[in-house]
Amino acid sequence: MQLRRASSPRSTPAPRPEDEAARSRGIARTALVAIVTNTLLTVAQVVVGLFANAFSLVADAAHTLSDLITDLMVLLAGRRSAHPADQDHPYGHARIETVTTLVLGSVLTAVGIGFLWSSGVRLQDMGRVPELHPAALAMAVLTLIAKEGLFRFSLAAARRLRAPVLEANAWHARSDAASSLVVAAGIGGSLAGYPFLEPLAAAVVGFLIMRMGIKLAWNSVRELIDTGLPDEELKRLRRTIADTPGVIGLHEMRTRRMAGRVLCDAHVQVDPRITVSEGHRVSDAVYLRVRSAHPEVQDVLVHIDPEDDGELQAVPPGPLPERAEIAAQMRALLGPAAPAPRRIQMHYLGGRIEVEIVLPAPLDVDTLEGIRARRLALLEHQPHYRNIRIFFEHAL
Repeated sequence: MQLRRASSPRSTPAPRPEDEAARSRGIARTALVAIVTNTLLTVAQVVVGLFANAFSLVADAAHTLSDLITDLMVLLAGRRSAHPADQDHPYGHARIETVTTLVLGSVLTAVGIGFLWSSGVRLQDMGRVPELHPAALAMAVLTLIAKEGLFRFSLAAARRLRAPVLEANAWHARSDAASSLVVAAGIGGSLAGYPFLEPLAAAVVGFLIMRMGIKLAWNSVRELIDTGLPDEELKRLRRTIADTPGVIGLHEMRTRRMAGRVLCDAHVQVDPRITVSEGHRVSDAVYLRVRSAHPEVQDVLVHIDPEDDGELQAVPPGPLPERAEIAAQMRALLGPAAPAPRRIQMHYLGGRIEVEIVLPAPLDVDTLEGIRARRLALLEHQPHYRNIRIFFEHAL
């Protein structure tokens, strides 16, 4: 029994459209503030860096430009998050963000390597390095203040809107503030009489850009090849599912990421003799508990098993008769004297079949004796039947 809880009528209530729209607008506004800030900083850093002969400031401008691209991605993600999945993209469009991040990471890696190379060349020929203008230090300090302010603004918005993508972008701004601090220290040291510090600061920023690019690209590649969650997160997920009432076993759990979200599917073992509706209720409970305890999980696919079928999946059992064939054999077993059964329940367990037949009223002795004889013969000649039980309804 495999149930996709995202489409179940008893799944957790979907967020109201107006709430999602308000959240999307909040993310978009925060991203727009970051875009305007980083655009102004990029232009100012390039202009002042070229005017003041501060190569490290130009390098930091490239770092700020990467932030601008990231902000645009956040803006796009915020707007797309309010759109439902379509027929061509049933899981949504989040992988577009992943591919864009991969491209961005590759570009940043190349830019970082370029700055490292240029800084190395300048450090080897310090005699040709032009003198710095004090305006470079003022611009570096202004950049540091702006990025720290942007960090605090974005983090507050992320917590208010419960938006992990904004929180990640906020901490990205804090890491950029650290690189701006390096640039300010290098420019200040150069103005104080240590000219090698400025190109050295540019080299440090180039290394930071390259490191960030490699990290972004690597994480995107891991996501595109469906890398699962870390062991610690998997343990938390397993514990949540295993603690759900009605679950007696868990196996074959798989996870993968899609942008900032997690997709999960798991085989959940339940009592083999519960009804289909009770199994469905257990799967609902698993879905609700996972979504409540792990907000990053967007979709849970629950496969209900009456037994641990791990080995059965690796070595499939022999073919067993289908319901229509079993029902015909049970009617022949009952014979013409018995009334039509109210219900025939079949349990496919351990590669064999157990059958439970419910009749509307007790039978006379001769009819019962005939059924017993035919039952023993059927169990002897058809070993795929483990047991056949007959029950009678009693009115209360």
